[in-house]
Amino acid sequence: MFQQNTFDRHLLDIAGGGHKSPENELELIREDEYESKSGTDIMENASGDDQDPDQRAKKKRYHRHTQNQIQEMESFFKECPHPDDKQRKELGRRLGLEPLQVKFWFQNKRTQMKAAHERHENTQLRNENEKLRAENIRYKEALSNATCPNCGGPAAIGEMSFDEQHLRIENARLREEIDKISGIAAKYVGKQALTFPHLPAGSSRSIDLGVGSFGSQSGLTGEMYGASDLLRSVSAPSDADKPVIVELAVTAMEELLRMAQAGDPLWITNPDSPSETLSEEEYFRIFPRGIGPRPLGLKSEASRESAVVIMNHVNLVEILMDVNQWCSVFSSIVSRAMTLDVLSTGVAGNYNGALQVMTAEFQVPSPLVPTRENYFVRYCKQHADGTWAVVDVSLDSLRPTSISRCRRRPSGYLIQELPNGYSKVICVEHVEVDDRAVHTIYKPLVNSGLAFGARRWVATLDRQCERLASVMANNISASDVGVISSPEGRKSMLKLAERMVVSFCTGVGASTAHTWTTLSGSGADDVRVMTRKSMDDPGRPPGIVLSAATSFWLPIPPKRVFDFLRDENSRSEWDILSNGGLVQEMAHIANGRDPGNAVSLLRVNSANCSQSNMLILQESCADSTGSYVIYAPVDIVAMNVVLSGGDPDYVALLPSGFAILPDGPNNQSGGILDVGSGGSLLTVAFQILVDSVPTAKLSLGSVATVNSLIKCTVERIKGAVLSEGQQ
Repeated sequence: MFQQNTFDRHLLDIAGGGHKSPENELELIREDEYESKSGTDIMENASGDDQDPDQRAKKKRYHRHTQNQIQEMESFFKECPHPDDKQRKELGRRLGLEPLQVKFWFQNKRTQMKAAHERHENTQLRNENEKLRAENIRYKEALSNATCPNCGGPAAIGEMSFDEQHLRIENARLREEIDKISGIAAKYVGKQALTFPHLPAGSSRSIDLGVGSFGSQSGLTGEMYGASDLLRSVSAPSDADKPVIVELAVTAMEELLRMAQAGDPLWITNPDSPSETLSEEEYFRIFPRGIGPRPLGLKSEASRESAVVIMNHVNLVEILMDVNQWCSVFSSIVSRAMTLDVLSTGVAGNYNGALQVMTAEFQVPSPLVPTRENYFVRYCKQHADGTWAVVDVSLDSLRPTSISRCRRRPSGYLIQELPNGYSKVICVEHVEVDDRAVHTIYKPLVNSGLAFGARRWVATLDRQCERLASVMANNISASDVGVISSPEGRKSMLKLAERMVVSFCTGVGASTAHTWTTLSGSGADDVRVMTRKSMDDPGRPPGIVLSAATSFWLPIPPKRVFDFLRDENSRSEWDILSNGGLVQEMAHIANGRDPGNAVSLLRVNSANCSQSNMLILQESCADSTGSYVIYAPVDIVAMNVVLSGGDPDYVALLPSGFAILPDGPNNQSGGILDVGSGGSLLTVAFQILVDSVPTAKLSLGSVATVNSLIKCTVERIKGAVLSEGQQ
C-alpha cells in the first residue's frame, strides 16, 4: 500500500543531486557545475558541525550525469533552452534519464547562464558607476567655482537652481545604480540586504505604544511586520536545497499515510476519553529517519482526529493548497501565512504532485498564548486508491543557525471522496514545541492538545464547510428572517460578516505582527492595548484605532457563556455602547447545524429620543473546541447597499467581540472549582476609533477611556453570568 509510485521515484532521483553549501555552489559555477564521474557513484559525508555525530558518520550515494549525457543536453540547450514536456520526455528516453531529471538539469543550466550574464552586467554597471561618480565630482567643483555672469563675483544660491536640479537628478540616478549593484552583489557575496535597526524588547516606555498599520486586507498573507520577525527573515530555498526538500516531502508523505491509518501500538486508546496518545517509543522505531531526534527544551504534541464534512475532495484540496483560502477558512488558527516558493504546481491540471515552501504563524485567540511559527514544505499527492493527502514537514534543518520554538513533524490531512459531495477527513498534528511562555490559566488547554491539536483543526474545518455551503445556497431558507429579500443580498451580508471575523481573529492573538502594551493598575485582569493607523483602506474607517484585549477565567461552562453573549435580549446587560436601548434582530442567517451558528443584523433602539438608532452586524459560531461572538457597528446607508446585493468590501468595519474557549479537556467530574475543571476562558477584545486623523497623536485620555470601557464590560459580564449560574 505504501510503495512509492513513479512520481515519487522521479523526485527521489532528483534528490540524489545532494546538498551543497554556498561555497561549493560558487566553486562549481566557476569551474564546471556539470562535471561527470563517468557513471561512478560518489560518496560524500554530510556537512555541518551542528549535525548529529551518528548522522555525520552516515554516507549517502549521489548520482552524476555521464559525459555523454551532459554533451547531448548542452547541445540541445544551445538550440532550445526551454524544452517542453514532449521534448524532455524524448530527450530523457534517448539518454536514459527521467523527464524530471532533464527538467532540473535545464533549470540549473539556465540559472548558470543567468548568473554569468549578471556577473558581466555587474562589471559594466561598476564601470558606469565610476564614470558617474567622476562626473558628479566635476559638477560639485563647477558649482563651488561658479561666478555670476553679470558682475563676475561669486554666484548667489538662487542663481544655481537649474544646476542644483541637475545635480539632484544625477544623485538620484547614482543612488539607483548603487542599490542595483548592491542587490546583484548580494546574490554572490551571500550577505543579506541591510535592515533598519529595531529597539530591543522592553526598551519602550509603558505608555509609548507602537503604532502599526492595518494595510490592505490582503496583508493577511502577503505583508509581514516587524524587522525582527522570524517569518519575515526566512527566504525562499536555494537551488541546492530543493533536492533535499523533495526527498524530505516524499518521506513525510509516507509517514503521514501510516500515522493516519495505523492503530495500536502506535496510537494508544485512552479508556477514560475518546482521545488517543502517540507512543513515542513505537514512533521512533517505525520512523527512524524523519527529521531527527527531538531538540532539548521542546516537548512533543501528537493528535489524530477524523470527521465527515460537507465539501467535495477537490475543493478541500484547493483550500489547503491556496494560502489565501487556507488563511481565510482557518482564520481563528492561522494568524499569518505566506508561500515563499512553488517547486511544483502539480500535474494533469490539478494539485497532484504540488510542492510549495511556506511560512505560517498559528495562534490561540488570546494575547496570553504565544504564537507558533513554522517554516515548512507542503506536499499534495493523489494516491492509487483515489484518496488525496496533503502533508507538512518543517525545514528547520535548512537554516541551522536559527533557534526554533516549534517544528512540525509530518502533519496533514488524508481526504477520501464520499457520495453526494461529502468527504471523510483524517487529520494528524505532530509538533515539537517550547510552550513554557504560555500563561498559567491556558496551560491545561494547551497541554490537552485542544489549543493547537487535530481536534481543533477538524472542528474548525467542519464548521467552515457548513458556512461555505450556506454561502453557496441560492434559496433563502425558512430560518432566514428579516429584511433580506434576495439571494444576492444574503451572499453580500455573509461575505461582509466573513471579513469581519477574519479581521477580528488576526488582531486578537499574540502574533509577532502586534505590539501589545500591558496597562498596569487597571484594577481588573491585565488589559493589553495597541494602536494602529488606518489609511487608504475602504474596509476600515480612517484614523487612529486603539485595540484593547483581556483574557480571564470564568467558573461557567463555555456553552452558557456563549449563549448569554450572543443573545440580543441580554445584550443590554453588558454592552455599554447600546446605552440600555432595546436590541431588535432585523435579519438572521443560519449557517450551520448548531443553532448558535448564525449571522445577524441588530438594531439598537436608543432610549434617548435625541440619539439615532444604531445597526450592528454580528456573527456567532461554535464548535467543540471553542466559540466566538463578533460584532461591529455598521452605517445604515452602507448596510442598505449590502442588503440589496451591493459590494460589501467598501463597508467600513472595526470588529470587536469575544472568544470563548474551554479551560481544559473537560473530563473531570464534580463542580467547577478551578481552572481545568470545566470552566471558560473568555477573551474580550475591542477596537475603538480614537481619532479620525491618521497622523494624530494618541492621548492618555483615549487610553484611559478604552481601558475603563473594557474593565466595565468585564465586570458586567462576570456579574451577569455568575449570578445566572447560581440560580
